Amino acid sequence: MNKKNITTLIITLIIGVVLFISMTAKKLEEDIYTFYQVYLNGEKIGTINSVDKLYALIDNNQSNIKKEYDVNNVYPPTDLQIVATNSYTSLTDDVETIYKRIEEKDDFTIKGYKVTVHGKDDTYTINVLDKDIFYNAAKRFVKAFLDENEYEKYINNNQEEIVETGRIIRNMKFSENISIKEDYISVKEKIYTDELELSKFLLFGDNPETHEYTIKLGDTIASVSSENKLNPEEFLIANPEYKSENSLLRVGDKVNVTLIAPKLTFNYELYEIYDEIDYFTKETKQDASKDIGYSSITTPGQNGLIRYEEIYTVTNGVRPQSAEPKVHAVLRETINQVTTVGTHNPNPYIPVNPVEVTGDWGWPTNRGYIITTYYEWRWGSFHSALDIAIGGGNSPIYAAADGVVTYVYNGCPTVGYGVSDTCGGGLGNRVDIDHGGGYKIRYGHMASGIKVSVGQKVSKGQVLGNMGSSGSSTGYHLHFETSYNGQTFNPLELYR
Repeated sequence: MNKKNITTLIITLIIGVVLFISMTAKKLEEDIYTFYQVYLNGEKIGTINSVDKLYALIDNNQSNIKKEYDVNNVYPPTDLQIVATNSYTSLTDDVETIYKRIEEKDDFTIKGYKVTVHGKDDTYTINVLDKDIFYNAAKRFVKAFLDENEYEKYINNNQEEIVETGRIIRNMKFSENISIKEDYISVKEKIYTDELELSKFLLFGDNPETHEYTIKLGDTIASVSSENKLNPEEFLIANPEYKSENSLLRVGDKVNVTLIAPKLTFNYELYEIYDEIDYFTKETKQDASKDIGYSSITTPGQNGLIRYEEIYTVTNGVRPQSAEPKVHAVLRETINQVTTVGTHNPNPYIPVNPVEVTGDWGWPTNRGYIITTYYEWRWGSFHSALDIAIGGGNSPIYAAADGVVTYVYNGCPTVGYGVSDTCGGGLGNRVDIDHGGGYKIRYGHMASGIKVSVGQKVSKGQVLGNMGSSGSSTGYHLHFETSYNGQTFNPLELYR
């Protein structure tokens, strides 16, 4: 065989090998199949040849879910993973079989929104079908603590200027950081589809023990509130259909008297100009020209009226315990009542003890004070005192009348650590005084450095110490608690 023939033969063989390899590769490529491995919660539950068929089967078979939530589509569980792979075998599981395995092991999902609330001490998630459900529920929550007209005027930038008295909202916000994102939500989770239901959760918390009260003849919002350990403001929060404490109640109507437990913290800053009564005090003046037994009011008392301006933040309907008002104007001067009593004994041979005039009570703080909490129900417990605030603290606290100190606690720092502080039994540094005649007064939340001691006799107007924020307190103020024969009563009754 010549050289030319050998070359031709070699070329022919090479071409044949190339053609063979090419045809074999093509055949092998035709035999490779794409299929999908299905994993649920990290566990492989089978293989399928079509993802679309599985999704369609899930969507078509869940008509009950669609009806319950009024949605058009139902989706696989959030922990379902499908991974594409290749193989030379075409054997896969039936889509129906995989569907049933998913149905047995996990829950299907629908599209909705996850609202994540990041608070100071807690983070939780609320599932809603639509963003507007949360937005509208949040508005209902806000309007429970703020008059609807005020809210709308602020939102629409339409607040009226203050002429004499009134208030303007400076800003409003939630303390929590709230984020909303679209997501797939398991139908076994709580999904809110109604804004009213969600607003109740935001106001009353998880599964509150709800209480209803049926209105009887003669009931008022004030009486119903007191009977159910609420103050009128809390009643109005729980029953937003009533706009004020003077709203009429219809016999037979059912009202909500559940104690609120807010899941959000709504703050709004107020600039306010308001009038406050400055109660007069009673003084006794001795007159040696009048016989013993003589007693006459020689200067009638007159309560003053002071106009203040103040900026403060209201949190879930409650103003702070502290206050720093500025005097805007004195509308009526305060005149203390003076009673003149005789001290002359017309018969010096018959000793007579002058009768002590009762009801001679002084105010326990300087003027310019604000009563931040009255003698009332507050958050399910009765606040049996007045909270009196003035300035930023360290203002003098005075004895309201002559008496004897029966108890002193002086072991707390001037400023406490908030509402959970139990120092001094929650009242912080305090002084108890027996003022005689069955009257006793407790002066609480004082600063450290109390100036009196147990057994000491004190006079009306004597400085007991300074105003503080010790114990369970959220700001500088005085807890002024009065009792008669062991029963507390409204301290303002001393000055009326």
